[in-house]
Amino acid sequence: MKKTAKSYKFPKNAVFKGTIMKTVGGLKKENLVKNKFGKVVSKKLSLKGKKSKWIAAVSKARAFLKVKGFTPVGGKTAAGKTLLAKAKSFYKK
Repeated sequence: MKKTAKSYKFPKNAVFKGTIMKTVGGLKKENLVKNKFGKVVSKKLSLKGKKSKWIAAVSKARAFLKVKGFTPVGGKTAAGKTLLAKAKSFYKK
C-alpha cells in the first residue's frame, strides 16, 4: 500500500476516498470538497472563489444584458465590450 501522498498521481482524490490520511500540504478529508466538474479541491479556496465580487458583478451584468452562451468579457465583439463596461459598473458599487 502506498503510504505517502507523493506516490499518488491524484493525492487529493486518494485523501477524499480515505486511502491516505492527508496530502503533502496537510489537507484532510474534512478540508476537501468536489467542485461542479467532479474534481476534488480545497474547501477553503472553493468558498473563496464563490465569494468573489468580480464573479458576482459579471453574473449580474450577464443577467442585466440578457447575455446567453459564451461571451468573452472585454473581447473583440461589441457584446463583450458592453459586458465588461456593465460588470465594471456593478463591481464599483
